[in-house]
Amino acid sequence: MQIGIFTIGDVTTDPTNGAIPSEHERIKNTVAIAKKAEEIGLDVFATGEHHNPPFVAPANPPILMAYLAAQTKNLILSTATTLITTNDPVRIAEDYSFAQHLADGRVDLMLGRGNTGPVYPWFGKDIRQGINLALENYNLLHSLWREDVVDWKGKFRTPLQGFTSTPRPLDEVPPFVWHGSIRSPEIAEQAAYYGDGFFHNNIFWNIEHTSQMVELYRRRFEHYGHGPASHAIVGLGGQFFMRKNSQDAVKEFRPYFDNAPVYGHGPTLEEFSSMTPLTVGSPQQVLERYLGMVDHVGHYQRQLFLIDHAGLPLKTVLEQMDLLGEILPEMRTGYAAGRPADVPDAPTHASMVAERGIVAEAAQYRFGNQQDVWTGTSDRDQNEL
Repeated sequence: MQIGIFTIGDVTTDPTNGAIPSEHERIKNTVAIAKKAEEIGLDVFATGEHHNPPFVAPANPPILMAYLAAQTKNLILSTATTLITTNDPVRIAEDYSFAQHLADGRVDLMLGRGNTGPVYPWFGKDIRQGINLALENYNLLHSLWREDVVDWKGKFRTPLQGFTSTPRPLDEVPPFVWHGSIRSPEIAEQAAYYGDGFFHNNIFWNIEHTSQMVELYRRRFEHYGHGPASHAIVGLGGQFFMRKNSQDAVKEFRPYFDNAPVYGHGPTLEEFSSMTPLTVGSPQQVLERYLGMVDHVGHYQRQLFLIDHAGLPLKTVLEQMDLLGEILPEMRTGYAAGRPADVPDAPTHASMVAERGIVAEAAQYRFGNQQDVWTGTSDRDQNEL
């Protein structure tokens, strides 16, 4: 089981004292949180992608991922999410491959449509085509990472003819892809079709809905011939706030919950906690809640927690991570209990290289004798090439 954290990079006022970090401070805090994740033994750190205030999650996540690759040694660097709808698949292919090389393979990514409607027209896209954009753009991205030369024509971008995305994926193995969704069965279907991972970011939804989405993905994964449903690669989101004493946790977190832009001024903390995975209480309560997810979705491969949000100061976030680190061994033991031997782990670069029988670092550059006919050409030259 991969256990980690994800951030959406919100810049939110601390309701207990009115303090609000600068963008610079919030960005530096994000780096400190990622480094803390490695320190306590987590497996994954994932960053969101945002293009508007009040967020400082990077508009281009590979920038942060590359920086963190130089600051860490073992942490898998991922996203939550990369916008497959408004980003050019060519840029995704090239930027994430580059980050993959810098991180020596410690990169995967979660693709999603996002939930900020105005992003679509900002990048010249129509939100009403969100699902179709996600399907077509990933079809291209999938090809770019697996075919040296791509000829492609679709509805939403200019055609490609004889195009080679560079750099090629490390060891000829593309980063593993998770398809993230909250409520779209089409995305679960897409993940199943390609045999990719499906991440249900269930932080705002009840367990019944989560179970239905995961079950759909598992059933269709098997339908497309990737193996039995139990072999499908599943990830879940989650939220918690812990203190040694559950009453202290509730008392401390309540003002943050009540004033949070995302879920404040709606259901009470108690109501929201009963309807969603948000768990505010003791470490034992957090353990029991999340180990119980297996009963609803089957044995799964990745659990990511949102911790640094709602205006919580860095000191408090790091304290939460220390508490998570204390229960991490027991959490791993709990997830492993009763897990059938044939249930796979989440793919990593190393495991995918081994599965394909590739000798890492042995691949030679295949384009050394290829003539560069593009650099320096103008639009008037194109008909001559």
